[in-house]
Amino acid sequence: MIQRLLVATAVVAVAACARPAAEAPAPTISDANIAAIVVTANTIDIQYADLALAKSQHAEVRSFAEMVKKDHQSVNEAAGALVTRLGVTPEMNGVAFDLRDDAETKRLTLRDLEGVAFDSAYAANEITYHTTVLGAIDNALIPSAQNAELKALLVAVRPAVAAHLDHARELAAKVARR
Repeated sequence: MIQRLLVATAVVAVAACARPAAEAPAPTISDANIAAIVVTANTIDIQYADLALAKSQHAEVRSFAEMVKKDHQSVNEAAGALVTRLGVTPEMNGVAFDLRDDAETKRLTLRDLEGVAFDSAYAANEITYHTTVLGAIDNALIPSAQNAELKALLVAVRPAVAAHLDHARELAAKVARR
């Protein structure tokens, strides 16, 4: 999943760099694909949060999980309302399928961990996940979005994803000190 998302990001970045400055880069990801990627990515982190809330006894891990769950649910609600209003049907694609499938593998790994091992692995996964999603937002999703409102939603969501990444880093440090 992460590899395909990074490849998609790289393809868009290379395509953008290879074109003359006066020529606008052609989108390689449609708005329907972006909608599916956004909903899938948010759903995945909601599922990671649900797992943390079910398994962790660490107050800060639980607090982080509650925060990301609430934020990602809000983004999915906003994205759903937007695509409904725009008449865009999210179109699953290779990136979205890979995100979903790789997250299932990761959830199975996390499910088998307990205590500090779970908390540490969850925090590390949140760092990796938000780093990847932030890169995709910056290098693939925002540059590829054709609809101004979809692009605006992505731009508006970016600070929250960056804040989640910072918070995940702080969480990992706190869990490591236990």
